[in-house]
Amino acid sequence: MTIVVIVGIVNAILFLSLFFIKVNNNNFGTEEASAETFSRTFSQYVELHAGKPVVNEEGLNKLQEMSAWVQFLNNHGQQVAAFYTPGELQTAYSPIEIVQMYKYKELDASTTVFISKAQNFSYFLGIKNPKIGRYVMTYDYAKIFKDVNVFLSIFLIIDVLIVIIIGFLFGKKLTAPLHTLIEGIHQLRERRFKKMPTPKGVYEDVFRNMNELSEKLDRHEEERKHLDKMREEWISNVSHDMKTPLASIQGYAEFINDSATDLTAQELQEYTSIIKSKSMYMKDLLDDLNLTMRLRNHQLSLQFEEVNLVQFLREMTIELLNDPTFGERQIEFEANVVKAVHKVDKKLLKRALLNFIYNALVHNDENVVVKIRVETINPHTQITISDNGQGIPAKDLEQVFERYYRGTNTTSKHGTGLGMAIARDIIWAHEGKLDLTSVENTGTTITILL
Repeated sequence: MTIVVIVGIVNAILFLSLFFIKVNNNNFGTEEASAETFSRTFSQYVELHAGKPVVNEEGLNKLQEMSAWVQFLNNHGQQVAAFYTPGELQTAYSPIEIVQMYKYKELDASTTVFISKAQNFSYFLGIKNPKIGRYVMTYDYAKIFKDVNVFLSIFLIIDVLIVIIIGFLFGKKLTAPLHTLIEGIHQLRERRFKKMPTPKGVYEDVFRNMNELSEKLDRHEEERKHLDKMREEWISNVSHDMKTPLASIQGYAEFINDSATDLTAQELQEYTSIIKSKSMYMKDLLDDLNLTMRLRNHQLSLQFEEVNLVQFLREMTIELLNDPTFGERQIEFEANVVKAVHKVDKKLLKRALLNFIYNALVHNDENVVVKIRVETINPHTQITISDNGQGIPAKDLEQVFERYYRGTNTTSKHGTGLGMAIARDIIWAHEGKLDLTSVENTGTTITILL
């Protein structure tokens, strides 16, 4: 607003200064100024011959070029010489007529007459040019300054009013988006992530960034709610699974304590075996919980060593076929290379791969075919574990790797429910990529890229 006021005042002063300069110089056009100069300097072309003024040849040419005439007068206002003058021009003038001739266009409307002096003679120099004009002004300095003060006051008042109006309108336009922005921030504080309309102009980037922030916070809020829900379900499930073996342990322990003398050796062995099994399950559950938390928070130090993955997976397949539990199952191994060496934590990687293979064997019928394939896709090594089993329902695919999640088509309760989450985190800890695809009644494929 200050800048607008200063500019207005400066413009007013500049305008008035230029106006007075023009008025004082009485010089409103180049044509008139050129004619005035020509008339005042015409004396250079005048010479005296026998006591009378005569215009030389150059001067006559100049008169013709300017469409001008010249009339010389003595001290009594009488003509003593003339060149190119019109026929109707007077030859004698009274003082008042001389003034009239100079001040007004007495001859005709298109001729402007100038007066000057040469060789002790006065002369009229008339120029016939409708573009040239003379305006005589009379003014009172005191009145002019008084008028200027009034004019300047009015000018300043108008400027101030304009500045106030513009300032009000601009301020309203400028502050309106700020109110919307403040309301948007208030909504963010209240966890209401509403997208605001983006105005054009100064605040466009601010609103765009606010909307992006709102979208990110909205996503984070949804993720937080999802994680909170998963954590609650997880804690609930873990608590339930801990209570079940604890109840068994407690029940059998109390039974043994109360009936120790009445139990046979076989019954005592059976009951203690159950207590031991339940205790081992709880230990495995706690170990898995600890491992998945350490992997997720990058607090587990991996013991890297160079391993030939082709040989590593071939030996793992042989171990599975030699296991009495899976000895009769169809497990196939393929490799398109002889050697694929990577630095891995052998123990953890084996656990992750066995978990994927166990899932394919345990959650399908005995006729399922599990294929393990190793191939090189420079500069990566790709491990594929696929089966032709019952597959995973589409609604379960996104949650397969969630901790403590069992699919809707999973009937086996073997394990702690953390195996897939741990396997994924182990692959990620090796900076590998993991992809799972599955179609119901067709099979499941897990692809690992190292």
